[in-house]
Amino acid sequence: MSTATDTPDRTDKRPAKAPARAGRTRPLRWWPAVVLLVLVVAPFSAVPVPGVLDGPLGSAGSLQLLATCLLFGALATGYDLLLGRTGLLSFGHALYFAAGSYATNLFLLEAGLPFALATVLGLLFGIALALALGSVSLRVTGIGFSMVTLAFAQAGSILVSRNPGGITGGEEGRAAPSDLLPSSLVGIDNTANLYWIALAYLVLTLGVVHWAVRSPTGRVWEGIKENERRVEVLGLKPYGFKLTAFVVAGGLAALGGIVHLLLTGGSTPQTTTSDFTLSLLVMVVLGGSGTRWGPMVGGILYTWADHRLGDLAGSGAVADLPAVLRVPLSQPLFLLGVLFVAVVHLLPGGLARLPSRLRAASNRKETGEQ
Repeated sequence: MSTATDTPDRTDKRPAKAPARAGRTRPLRWWPAVVLLVLVVAPFSAVPVPGVLDGPLGSAGSLQLLATCLLFGALATGYDLLLGRTGLLSFGHALYFAAGSYATNLFLLEAGLPFALATVLGLLFGIALALALGSVSLRVTGIGFSMVTLAFAQAGSILVSRNPGGITGGEEGRAAPSDLLPSSLVGIDNTANLYWIALAYLVLTLGVVHWAVRSPTGRVWEGIKENERRVEVLGLKPYGFKLTAFVVAGGLAALGGIVHLLLTGGSTPQTTTSDFTLSLLVMVVLGGSGTRWGPMVGGILYTWADHRLGDLAGSGAVADLPAVLRVPLSQPLFLLGVLFVAVVHLLPGGLARLPSRLRAASNRKETGEQ
């Protein structure tokens, strides 16, 4: 008699927790929309964010830093289309970013084209360059592919630094002609407009990558990443699918170069170096390769840390430390390296895996209590 009454009680308790848990997690699905709304209205806010930003949220300096973070968050997301989605380790991705910036700038400076036309042509040039170089690079696989992309990147970097015909500006780069840019995108008073452009670029990149990954082509990319030979056995030709991923990622990078041109007011040779691509690689690994939000988070965090750790390294707190600590801590790259090593060791899979790890720990705790 007691058994008959106890059993229904236990079965009633277990299903009751599932709806309760679902009720708690359902509002969390809307966090991207909430974050996007906050980012859209950020320029209208004067809220101080001590420790994160130097000035109020809507100040020109803060918006410039935030726009740069959003830009590199998007760039890392596009780069992960190769590394995390298709399994292609490219060391030449910076070349397409620089192509978008330099080509657009040269169409303005040398040809005197209107800004809109120069932007379209600069983007098409970046896509055409990715198509041409990708069709050659993808003839080999594995480390050979990585080396070929590195060789193209080095050639592009040397070409820009040699300043052929005075068109690239050499090590100084070239400033964008302010008289040919829209007045709403020039000057410190219009920093908010540049910030919104960087935000729009991030949203566009996330949308394109999300759509591409969920498409039939994206499923083939996943298969190529897991086992390219098996894809061939199924009758598909991986070359065309890999070239598609290469061109899409290159096009997104070229568009990012155009946004960078507007943000910084010019084209710089630093964007052509292989070190620039290595920074993208660190961003992706830091955030979590092959995840939906990880590369974006890694790009934003890396860019913010790259700017802010310089202030920490030069602060009085570090200057008062003993020499054995002051010397390494005064180097921002050392601090970034420590952060990277800590995340790789403590959070395998990147920052994107942190919520699932916390949920798993919470579930284990609940199970242990039961």
